[in-house]
Amino acid sequence: MNNEVMNVEIQKRSFWQFVGPGVLVAVGYMDPGNWATDLEAGSRFGFNLLCVVLLSSIAAMFLQSICVRVGAVTGKDLAELCRDQYRPWVKNALWVLAEIAIIATDIAEVLGTALAFHLILGVSVETGVLMTALNMIFVFIFQGKGLRRMEALVLGFVVMILLCFVAQVFWSSPPWLEVAKGYVPRLSSFPDAHAWYVAIGIMGATVMPHNLYLHTAVVQSRVMKNNDVELAYSMRMITWEVILSLSIAFFINSAILIVAGSAFHLNDYLNITEIQDAHKLLSPLLGASAASFLFALALFAAGQSSTITGAIAGQVILEGFMHFKMPVWLRRAIARILAIIPAWIGVHYFGEHAVGSLLVGTQVILSLQLPFAVVPLLAFAGNRKIMGHWVMSVKMKSFGWLICAVIIAANAYMLYRLIQE
Repeated sequence: MNNEVMNVEIQKRSFWQFVGPGVLVAVGYMDPGNWATDLEAGSRFGFNLLCVVLLSSIAAMFLQSICVRVGAVTGKDLAELCRDQYRPWVKNALWVLAEIAIIATDIAEVLGTALAFHLILGVSVETGVLMTALNMIFVFIFQGKGLRRMEALVLGFVVMILLCFVAQVFWSSPPWLEVAKGYVPRLSSFPDAHAWYVAIGIMGATVMPHNLYLHTAVVQSRVMKNNDVELAYSMRMITWEVILSLSIAFFINSAILIVAGSAFHLNDYLNITEIQDAHKLLSPLLGASAASFLFALALFAAGQSSTITGAIAGQVILEGFMHFKMPVWLRRAIARILAIIPAWIGVHYFGEHAVGSLLVGTQVILSLQLPFAVVPLLAFAGNRKIMGHWVMSVKMKSFGWLICAVIIAANAYMLYRLIQE
């Protein structure tokens, strides 16, 4: 078959045949932890931190496109590459840090889903935390149905969240000129150490460590690699798919912050850091009786979809780093118990009005863990022995390491400012 005929055959594959991996990844960018950071950012600082959402989303799109390249070319996920390329003590350290990131992510999912149960069913948040154990059954059922069905289910949740926030933004009638200004980075957007703390939380909630491991694994279900033409076409389609999916996540994160800025900050409710407080105030402030219900429904969808992708990412990390297979139900049960216990203790001892602070704290932990996933990813993508002629270009390497340096510097500065205060 000549190249021209082969190109025609390859391009007969519809773009929609590549849809799925990016959707799974995008869910991590709109989980309950994102809600907490965006809500606090909007209520306290208005639209100022929209620039952080924008820059974090651009960085996420770039890093996830690198995941596509690494996973497609090597046929291995990031955890497997770390196991193969690093000394045992380095590999083990990275595995522990990745597991900490998974637990922090799962705590956010537990707290978010518990809040959704509280808002929809009227149970206490503590009870809601315990009810999240039922999510394990939900995940087990759908993991047995295959990856495609799970991707379709998650896509349904994403569409639900999107539609809910389209309505919320419409009802909030934001000042669009001020919103546009918020996307422009400037030092005045960070008036104090807490603004930096929330900004770091947004970054950790947007560029999530476990997503880098997850994406390098799930892209392999879509890659054609009988030859370079097929591989290049696959990577191009999968990259566009993840950019489209993350664009939707960017809109949702922006929408949460814009709604919080319009409904709360502009009405002098500057300390709405709790999701349940936002839920109570949305309907009276926006003048739409359905606003609070849609808010709770979207929160529930975010918690469920994030639980599914978190379960897959946890399995990828365990099997990749340790080359150890554990039954999905056991792995998920252990992860959920390790999340429920600290979540319940936090709510029990600090009260239901500490949930927002706990959620933001989990996202800051994720941001601190992020360099330990980004550095290996960029190192492998820039290694010609591993990537062959698909190695990153000098421009891509420069941009990737610039993103990594900014993440590390922002984390260090945040810690410095907190210590100073």
